[in-house]
Amino acid sequence: MTDTSRHRLARRSLMLASGLGLLTLAGCTPAGLLDGISRVAGDSGARAAARGVSFGADPRLKLDVYVPDKMTVDAKLPVVIFFYGGGWVDGARGDYGFAARAFAARGMIAIVPDYRLVPNVRFPTFIEDGAQAVRWARDHVAQYGGDPARIVVSGHSAGAYIGAMLALDRHYLADIGVDPAIIRAAALLSGPYDFYPFTEMRGRDALGQWPRPAETQPISFARADAPPMLLMHGTADTIVEPRNSQALAAKLAALGAPVDLKLYPGKSHTDTIKSLSPAFRGSTPALADSVVFLDRYNR
Repeated sequence: MTDTSRHRLARRSLMLASGLGLLTLAGCTPAGLLDGISRVAGDSGARAAARGVSFGADPRLKLDVYVPDKMTVDAKLPVVIFFYGGGWVDGARGDYGFAARAFAARGMIAIVPDYRLVPNVRFPTFIEDGAQAVRWARDHVAQYGGDPARIVVSGHSAGAYIGAMLALDRHYLADIGVDPAIIRAAALLSGPYDFYPFTEMRGRDALGQWPRPAETQPISFARADAPPMLLMHGTADTIVEPRNSQALAAKLAALGAPVDLKLYPGKSHTDTIKSLSPAFRGSTPALADSVVFLDRYNR
């Protein structure tokens, strides 16, 4: 390493430490800390093009749009909608800019929407909110350089659940006048897809009141003509067990649907989402796996 490289690394480390200290004092969430790392010393090839854009009547329904720094005026880039996790009870789009920057720095238009949370709503409202975000992307992403004909979904945990339901259960998009085939692929992290009966509080609170439990489970809607799906999971995940991804992947494969299962040995529930942030990118190859998969099906 040259002296110049050492000095550059030292300056970067100092900036990162200072930034994290300020964020900690401000009482940021863990996801907010990851976003702070991304802003201080992260994916510099991306920027926020719009924040707090309304996509529905409820005040909660707002989204942020991130774009690559270098874009041509007539760009028509692929679009990824990223749904954050939080057990359907927690989360805010402003904490997940790191995920959007990661995708935008790799040539995509990235959208992070909020959705309504328990206890203010229950199943299926948060999926319906996700559908409205997809409709907004169809109608408006072109003005940010995105191609409405190349929309994919991604997400972590409860957000992966929303992405899976939108990709597999066609009625959510069809009910609001959107062709379900608009979702060309899905790259999902550590999601619950086959978890009935509900054995923990968050699942019961969010979905337990629904009279037909099978309708709450993404695996119920596996079909041969499903969009290509990449399911990523850490084998040491004790919050959402990896059997969820394994079961959905097995059912999709048995039906002949295009599916890829990536199991990361020894990795936890948070390792997959952390790896979208620059400081922890080596914790799993989830970002690289997602980009390769989405390039294959959405370019």
